Amino acid sequence: MIVGESQPRGWRSNWFATRGGQVPPALWALHLALAVVVGSGLLVWVFTTLAHYRWDWAPVWEYREKFLRGWAMTVAIASAALVLSTLIGISAALLQRAPFLPLRAAAKVYVEVIRGTPLIVQALVLYFGVFQAFGLQSPFLSGVLILSIFSGAYIGEMIRAGIEGVGRSQREAAAAVGFTRIQTYRFVIFPQAIRQILPPLAGQFASLIKDSSILSVIAIGEFTLNVREVSALTYSAFESYLPLAAGYFALTLPISMVARMLEEKFRYET
Repeated sequence: MIVGESQPRGWRSNWFATRGGQVPPALWALHLALAVVVGSGLLVWVFTTLAHYRWDWAPVWEYREKFLRGWAMTVAIASAALVLSTLIGISAALLQRAPFLPLRAAAKVYVEVIRGTPLIVQALVLYFGVFQAFGLQSPFLSGVLILSIFSGAYIGEMIRAGIEGVGRSQREAAAAVGFTRIQTYRFVIFPQAIRQILPPLAGQFASLIKDSSILSVIAIGEFTLNVREVSALTYSAFESYLPLAAGYFALTLPISMVARMLEEKFRYET
C-alpha cells in the first residue's frame, strides 16, 4: 500500500488493518473479552473432560457475601492507593530533580530501597514494626500506605524517565519565551512526558491492584484472604480461585481500557 493512502473500510479493516496500526480501545476490549471467554471455556473443558474434575459450586455459593466483602475491601484499598501512590511518585520524581542535593539523595535512596526489596518483606516490616511503633492500628490505612509506598517508587521512576526523555531544547525554548519553571513543567514537559509514561503507568496500576493480595499475609480482610479462607472451609480450591481471578480481572481491565483511550488522546506526530 502506498504511504499516505487511506486504509480500506469495512469489517476487514476493523479486524485486520486499523489506522496507524493501533487497535481502537473498544475493539481491543472486545477481542480481549472473547479471548477470556474462550480461554475460560477451554480451561473448564480440560478439567471436566481430561482431568475428570467434578465441579461443585454449592459450598462456595454459600460464602458469596464473604467474596463480595473481600472484593469491596480490595477495591477500596486499591483505589486509595492508586491516588496516594501517584502523588508519592510525582513527589519522588520531582525531588530527584531538585537543586538541593540532600533532597535528591533522599528521594534516590527511597526509590532504590523500595525497588530493591520484596513487597512481602516491606509489608511485614511496616505493619508489625513501623506502624505498630507509631500506634497505627487501622488495617485499611496500613494496607493503603504499604501499597502506596511500594508503588510510588516505581511510579516515580517512570515519571522521572518521562521528564528526562523530553529534549533539552524544549526547556531552552520555554525559557526563551519567558516561561517560569512551573509553567515549563505544566505546558511543555508534562504534556510530552505523559504520552511516554502512559503504557508503563497503566501496567503499574494493574500490578498495584494485584499486589494487594500480598496484604493477606498481615491478615487484612481483602479479596485473596477471604478466598483462601473459603477454599480451606469448603475444600473447593478451583471453585474458589476462579472467582478470585475474575474479580481481579474486572478491576484491571478498566485501567487498561482507560490507558488506551488516553494514549489515543495524547498521540500526536513529533
